[in-house]
Amino acid sequence: WGFCTLLLKQQMWGAIIAGGLGAVAAIAIAPAALGFGAAGIAAGSIGAGMMSAAAVANGGGIAAGGTVAVLQAVGASGIAPTIAAVAGAGAAIAGGYEVTQTGYRR
Repeated sequence: WGFCTLLLKQQMWGAIIAGGLGAVAAIAIAPAALGFGAAGIAAGSIGAGMMSAAAVANGGGIAAGGTVAVLQAVGASGIAPTIAAVAGAGAAIAGGYEVTQTGYRR
């Protein structure tokens, strides 16, 4: 039973690491997927709909520090692809380490 417990712990840590890094990558990619980019908010995108709704709710303006403003700032900064690349590399390294530690074979 000791071996099974050890194997389960290793698999659990691998899943936790991969899941955490995957979440970071998803958060980094989300602004671009919603239409928030370096050139502004893409016409007809979900982000455009969010901006329209926020403007109507705020009497024609977009609140500084609001969801739309933050997503646009992240999209315009261009840092989101960098975060996604780093998270993806980290997930690959963690997954490779996990495979070497557990001795996974097909």
